[in-house]
Amino acid sequence: MIKKEHKIFIIHKKSNNQLGLIDLIKRSKPINLITGPIIYAMIFPLVFLDIFVSFYQLTCFPIYKLQKFSRSDFIIFDRQELKYLDWISKFHCTYCAYAVGVINLVASIIGATESYFCPIKHKAKSRSVEKKSNYINFDNSDDYDYDEKLSRIRKKLTETKL
Repeated sequence: MIKKEHKIFIIHKKSNNQLGLIDLIKRSKPINLITGPIIYAMIFPLVFLDIFVSFYQLTCFPIYKLQKFSRSDFIIFDRQELKYLDWISKFHCTYCAYAVGVINLVASIIGATESYFCPIKHKAKSRSVEKKSNYINFDNSDDYDYDEKLSRIRKKLTETKL
């Protein structure tokens, strides 16, 4: 009697943090790869804005006796802790955390300046982007399907009039 050996092959899907650059490029939409350099070119005006507004706050706020804003309250790099993100997404998150943080810091500094010099409410309300429905909770499980949720959010954004 001949005994047959059965080999079972388990196909293991790589987790996001195990993907290499080629896999990540293949997974990306061509339009995102094309527009990426335009997005990242914004780092130059953002850094200049950060430097100039920080210098303004450092020099003028003590003169006006205004309390300074802490950069660490606005620029928060915490998404690198998320295991469900691949390394390139973590890199993107670092850029966005800096960009959004700087803009919010600048808005707060300018808002404090406006309140100091001209604390009159505007007649019309300014429009702000609704954030709550377009963000993913921070504390998802390590095997969270980030790509699927991101696709749904992008679809919703393209269908919604801003």
